[in-house]
Amino acid sequence: MSNDHPPLIRAFAGLRPRGEHAAAVAAPPYDVLSSEEARQSVAGRPLSFLHVSKAEIDLPRGIDPFSPEVYARSAENFQRMLDGGVLVRDPCPCYYAYRLVIDGHVQTGLVAAASVAAYDSNRIRKHEFTRPDKEDDRVRQIEALNAQTGPVLLAHPDSPEVEALLAEATKASPVADLIAETGVRHSVWLIDEPAAIARLGSLFDAMPALYIADGHHRSAAASRVAASRRQRQGGADSAEFFLAVIFPASQMRILPYNRVLRDLNGLSEAAFVAALADCCQVDRVRSPVEPERSGVCGMYLAGSWYRLEIRPESIPSSDPVRRLDVSLLAERILAPLLGISDLRRDPRIDFVGGIRGFGELERRVDSGEMAVAFAMYPTQMNDLMAVADAGQVMPPKSTWFEPKLADGLVSHVLD
Repeated sequence: MSNDHPPLIRAFAGLRPRGEHAAAVAAPPYDVLSSEEARQSVAGRPLSFLHVSKAEIDLPRGIDPFSPEVYARSAENFQRMLDGGVLVRDPCPCYYAYRLVIDGHVQTGLVAAASVAAYDSNRIRKHEFTRPDKEDDRVRQIEALNAQTGPVLLAHPDSPEVEALLAEATKASPVADLIAETGVRHSVWLIDEPAAIARLGSLFDAMPALYIADGHHRSAAASRVAASRRQRQGGADSAEFFLAVIFPASQMRILPYNRVLRDLNGLSEAAFVAALADCCQVDRVRSPVEPERSGVCGMYLAGSWYRLEIRPESIPSSDPVRRLDVSLLAERILAPLLGISDLRRDPRIDFVGGIRGFGELERRVDSGEMAVAFAMYPTQMNDLMAVADAGQVMPPKSTWFEPKLADGLVSHVLD
């Protein structure tokens, strides 16, 4: 392999909990829980990785979660887990197979160190903008720990041989196997056989691209840390790679990211429904609408459900962003009828992950907090990949990946 072509992924000596501690350590991703929810989650769980990923829970309520004291406490808690033998590092570079199982859905991926150079050159492709403040937070966390502890969720084009190698690895006993509070089973296997390591590296290196599903801020922060260390030290070595779990695109599960609006922009309910007829076929129905295909969404308004179907002739089939359902809703309904033009900043709109179900949409409207809710058709993986391949970005809150990875099961130490 030539020097101008670094490997897309590589094996690494992972830091992970001893088998008997895996269930006690595994924690939801840092950005899934609020600080207060995290405080409640760790009650009676002194080994929870939330003590590392959200260390404000061990400091007085009301502390700024981005204050220096929080990162210092995170490092202190991390070191305590190392000193106590709760976390141990594998002696040699390895890959790991990681399986998620819930409600009959199974996805098996590879834990690897992914190339910062490939991210910087867009071979590891993005589909979202990042916010500098969120990047700053992840940079400080990585530097405080000298480790990447929150994996980036990546997708790879389907590869039967990769899947076969992972299936072979999962015949052994797992090094971690637990069922989280969410009901998701997390299982991890060690892949330390040299031939398997070499073959996996070769198979991935032949792939044209990988795709970020979740973790844009973590990957951007890893790139910044690598650049900083290159400048300071003349080389970054392990910081030139970032912690990732890579699943076949066909196994990924995207749930809808639904929308709720605080008001109807001065329209009466009847006037709003009448105005929808200009862009949609509108049908009042008896039960919640789970959109069966792109171009269809459900609407909950004043105690009733409606099925909305965007008129096919108004769907721009050649534009990978504008044909997304979230874009169709924004361009046909939210902007012209409800006056919502900035999905990132307008306080009149909120977003509800599909994991929360129709009941949450009904609750927020029935309570009077919101005026209307839209139940979306989920973005598909081929849509995400098309947007990323085109070098474009999706509207905010376009995808909700489920199940979520756990923090703490494998971390990447920066030597």
